[in-house]
Amino acid sequence: MTSSGYVRAQPPSDRVMRLAGDPDAVARARRLVSSAVGVAHPLHDDCVLLTSEIATNAVVHSASANGGAFTLSVSYSSEWVRVAVQDAGSAEPPFGWRPTSPLDTGGRGLQLLEALAHRWGFIRESGKNNVWFEMHIDLATPARVSTNGRRAAR
Repeated sequence: MTSSGYVRAQPPSDRVMRLAGDPDAVARARRLVSSAVGVAHPLHDDCVLLTSEIATNAVVHSASANGGAFTLSVSYSSEWVRVAVQDAGSAEPPFGWRPTSPLDTGGRGLQLLEALAHRWGFIRESGKNNVWFEMHIDLATPARVSTNGRRAAR
C-alpha cells in the first residue's frame, strides 16, 4: 500500500462494454472507467475526464449517434491505464483542430488529450474510428521540490 492508501501491484485487467450512441452513454462510459480503475487510483480523475471527451466525440461526431453504438474498452493495472472508444465512423478524421475562444463550451478535447495523456491516437479502419489514450503513473506523481526551489531526486 502506498502513502495515499492505493494498493499497488495488481495484475492487468480489461473491461469492454458496448454502449448506445446517445448522450446518456457518456455518463455510463465515465462510470465504467471509474469503477474499473477505482477512485483511489492516482490516474482516476484524468482518465474519467478523457473518457468523457472521447465518448462524447463518438456520440456527437460519428455514425454511432442516432441509434448506433460504440465500444468502450479499458485496460489497466496499478501503474497504467489505456482507454479506447471504437465508434461507427465519420466522414472526417476523428480530430480536426479548430481554434477556440474562452467563451466556447466545446472543442477542447484534443487539447485535453495532448495535455494529460502520456500517449494518444486514433486508427481509422474498415470505416470505423478507434480513439485511444494511455496514462502512466509517473505522470501523476508530482516532482518533489526541495526547499531551495530545485527539483529533488526521486
